Amino acid sequence: MTDTSNQNRQLRIVIADDEPVIRIDLRNTLEELGYAVVAEAGDGQKALEAIRALRPDVVILDIKMPLMDGIDVARAIHAEQIAPVLLLTAYTEADLVHRAKDAGVYYYLVKPFKQSEVVPAIEITLSRWEEHLALEREARDLEDKLETRKSVDRAKGILMDQYGLKEQEAFRRIQLQSMNTRKTMRDIAEAIILSHNV
Repeated sequence: MTDTSNQNRQLRIVIADDEPVIRIDLRNTLEELGYAVVAEAGDGQKALEAIRALRPDVVILDIKMPLMDGIDVARAIHAEQIAPVLLLTAYTEADLVHRAKDAGVYYYLVKPFKQSEVVPAIEITLSRWEEHLALEREARDLEDKLETRKSVDRAKGILMDQYGLKEQEAFRRIQLQSMNTRKTMRDIAEAIILSHNV
């Protein structure tokens, strides 16, 4: 494993393929490379149950499986933000690649795979997943800041109207109350708005 952050712990992987021979080969390859295969499944439904229960670091799925295909499993776990998905498949049709991309798949490895391709595939999958999570956090932070600003602006307007304060004085009042009560400025602003609307 090339990433130093992953060298300190053994990555936990769930694998799913409807062909037992492929699963055995994949498990052996992964274990030889130092990964821990925590579950394996022969159909998409069992794979999804194992992934939800075990919350692995990486999931390796075949596309065409009974009950639920790998792309549908990938879509479900991506929506639930459980783990990144690496697809391992013999199928390379453009529509499958497009579906995989839309489902949040991070890497695509074509069968028959070589052992030398597995580590880079897993590392790229993990790297893209971490980038995705960082972007999600950043988007949430920006949304929170925007909502805070909207609330503070409304509360400032209320204080300016009620007490004849200048904008800076109204802001300072909210800021001081936030510091004194150890509550966020958004909480203080929302309390001002709520009391005004009563």
